[in-house]
Amino acid sequence: MLFHSQPFILGFLPLCLGGFFLLGRLAGRVWALRWLVCASFAFYAWWRPPFVLLLAASIALNYLLGQHILRLARAGRARPARRWLIGGVALNLGLLGWFKYADFLLHTVAPDAPALHLFLPLAISFFTFQQIMFLVDSARCDRQDTGALPYAAFIAFFPHLIAGPIVRPKEIIPQLTAPDLVRPNRENLTAGLMLFLLGLAKKLVLADTFGSFADRGFDAAAAGEALTFFEAWYAALAYALQIYFDFSGYSDMAIGLARMLNVRFPLNFDSPYQAASITAFWRRWHMTLSRFLRDYLYIPLGGSRAGQRRRLVNLMLTMLLGGLWHGAAWTFVLWGGLHGLFLVVHAAWTRRGWALPRLPAQALTLLAVTLAWVPFRADGMAATWAMLRGMAGANGIALPQMLVWAIPPLGAIATGVPVLPNLGDARTLSFPEVTTCLLLGWAIVLLLPNVHAMSERMHGWTLTAGFALSVQALFFAPQVAPFLYFQF
Repeated sequence: MLFHSQPFILGFLPLCLGGFFLLGRLAGRVWALRWLVCASFAFYAWWRPPFVLLLAASIALNYLLGQHILRLARAGRARPARRWLIGGVALNLGLLGWFKYADFLLHTVAPDAPALHLFLPLAISFFTFQQIMFLVDSARCDRQDTGALPYAAFIAFFPHLIAGPIVRPKEIIPQLTAPDLVRPNRENLTAGLMLFLLGLAKKLVLADTFGSFADRGFDAAAAGEALTFFEAWYAALAYALQIYFDFSGYSDMAIGLARMLNVRFPLNFDSPYQAASITAFWRRWHMTLSRFLRDYLYIPLGGSRAGQRRRLVNLMLTMLLGGLWHGAAWTFVLWGGLHGLFLVVHAAWTRRGWALPRLPAQALTLLAVTLAWVPFRADGMAATWAMLRGMAGANGIALPQMLVWAIPPLGAIATGVPVLPNLGDARTLSFPEVTTCLLLGWAIVLLLPNVHAMSERMHGWTLTAGFALSVQALFFAPQVAPFLYFQF
């Protein structure tokens, strides 16, 4: 079930909220949590019911493992606790690897072998990370000894089940066991609804609009067509905006939904395209994933404790694995490798004490991030290369003939053509239309604060500006476009 679908907004959400608070009032917190777990399983089952059994089995097994590891760790039996931890992590990664990477590894080793065609369970990448954190925190004695019900509610909690944020057990489980959890809070309901609606507008009004622009160019590259300079750049810039508004919109909706249920999630986006370095970008983009990679991968690998050379190796390994986590394809490994390279270069740059003024530094960071999005979005290495060739101008520079006639000096740098076939919907007015939309989108992400830093008045203006378009898209769009991170 999608947050921005009619069944969720008109059916599931009011039923879930009403049942949760009604049971909390009449029967107490335990029954309210049971309702929340059942509602979350129903939310997951909407997509493909049999995989609910996989989710439930994973929750049960990891809870038992976590409790056993915690008992061993508290008894001072560190070595057995570590062995059980390694086994538990291996089990989780093995399950993820089988469903997500079996075909990828098979075709890497034996390109001509028939595909296994395994169906990827929804959200397995996210709930696997949540379970691993629970096991590691158990071995570190860094969590409370909670019952099975709060743990099941934490893992299955529908606001973050599908695509995050990736939250720690000690952040959420204590909130799920708080005495006032089941009391309706007007402030939380109002603030949560506002965040949900703002995220809904980001997704339906902005992300899906830019997605249609990006798809035209990337689909043409996948089909082997030669994109000209503006076609390629406009597709790349549109995708950079699409993934920003899509995932930040999802995160705002998830935070808002949790808030309505009296649970507070950490911030997941903090205007990342305004960052003046690649390091700052990763502190602002998908912040909970960055935190997970740092605390549960980079630091266990040694972090910066073993010298500068080892630190750079750890940075590269962390980003390569982070790229592979996003998808079973070499394009995702390339994306992770590019960001690893950017981080290594930035670390070497800052170590020498060099610095750029803020605006050039921000522009360089944004250029690097946008270029790296190309393999992330492209349908394979050939499409990636086709996009990059177009962005480099290898296929020439073309502009609509009417624009060249109106501004003759443009004829010195661009060839006039009737329409740009791989830009917008290939009409005469597509170029000015897409240009205007891109300028507006980039002005929003570069000049405005994120929704969590906006004033109440700005919240109201923003919601008013997008509400009518959100309603139109919700009820009259020909199809519901899933969130991009549903694919991971």
